[in-house]
Amino acid sequence: MANKVALVTGSSKGLGRAIALDLAKDGYDLVINYARSRSKAEEVAAEIEKMGQKALLIKANVGDVKKIKEMFAQIRDTYGRLDVLVNNAASGVERPAMELEDRHWDWTMNINSRALLFCAQEAAKLMEENGGGKIVSLSSLGSIRYIENYTAVGVSKAALEALTRYLAVELAPSICVNAVSGGVLNTDALKSFPNREVLLEDARKHTPAGRMVEVEDMVNAVRFLISDEAFMIRGQTIIVDGGRSLLLS
Repeated sequence: MANKVALVTGSSKGLGRAIALDLAKDGYDLVINYARSRSKAEEVAAEIEKMGQKALLIKANVGDVKKIKEMFAQIRDTYGRLDVLVNNAASGVERPAMELEDRHWDWTMNINSRALLFCAQEAAKLMEENGGGKIVSLSSLGSIRYIENYTAVGVSKAALEALTRYLAVELAPSICVNAVSGGVLNTDALKSFPNREVLLEDARKHTPAGRMVEVEDMVNAVRFLISDEAFMIRGQTIIVDGGRSLLLS
């Protein structure tokens, strides 16, 4: 029997990289999707191959539906199956609502929410040929609460969570669809935030669990949602923030 196959979008670095490596440890062959940094993607692939698993590198901007379709055609040609889709790739313009332009809005929505719809459409075709699969998307607390300069990203993540609920119903019973929303993570993605240090300091001081969220916390949640033990969890967004979102200030 062929190994199970997982696609992690935006997996050349950060959280996506960590999730891809964790899946490889669990025996999955991987599709490493990236938009810019091929050298970083190659490093991830090399680590996966050292574990004895296969790694297919695909450059594709998931905000472009044509590129999504081309990516899934490559997956079909190479592996002939897909068992897990982790919708991790994210981008966005950090500006107040009154400073957003239409191009900022379109870019952010296309990569952060539209990509889930069209990746899920293509993934479902492959998954259903092999008895089903799991789809997990990465969200953030900006979907449910105000974060400075986060308007476009926050709204796109709220759309992602709503789409998760719709897909969970329409793709059932063979495909489980969920999301994981995390607190502040000190990864490369945070470097683009003008208020990065404020966010980090807040997470360090005000997280009830006593420490800020780490990458491994998010990886653990994704691993659980793609496990058989999570079969009856459908259309949910699991918040991994150490309780930070429960506080008013």
